[in-house]
Amino acid sequence: MNAQVLLAATLICGMPFAHAQHKHVHGEGRLDAVIDEGSISLDVELPLDAVVGFERAPKNDKQKAALAGAEKILNDAATLWQPTPAAGCSVQSVQVGMPKFDGEHADIDANYVFHCADPAELKAIETTLFKHFKRLYRLETQRSGPVGQGAQRLTPKKPVLVW
Repeated sequence: MNAQVLLAATLICGMPFAHAQHKHVHGEGRLDAVIDEGSISLDVELPLDAVVGFERAPKNDKQKAALAGAEKILNDAATLWQPTPAAGCSVQSVQVGMPKFDGEHADIDANYVFHCADPAELKAIETTLFKHFKRLYRLETQRSGPVGQGAQRLTPKKPVLVW
């Protein structure tokens, strides 16, 4: 979790999310969402296996292309995340950290920040992650914002985080 999101979560909730303490599960990602004063910050952690089908350095051109394709998709925040249209949100920043392949399990970490012109209209955010990454079957979500905090499980059939 980046420092900005951790600070926001600490200020809003009184304690930070336990993002870095979860276990690595194939097919299951994590999403920490902080909604605060017209901005949405999304921290995402995805097992590499759920994204490209392997968890080690690519061994051939096909695997290298899969990894490059995944990185391109993950950098397209406007396609992956759709906040409530009436809120008028736009992408402010995207940071995608591809794995270094220095451990037993490889994850992709990404952070997305949106600014919303009309934050009072912001009620949900939908993701297309499941459409792009068929091996991803669950996204365990924690959120914090003006209406409180909560947890929700997103799936291919229920890809919308609602608050």
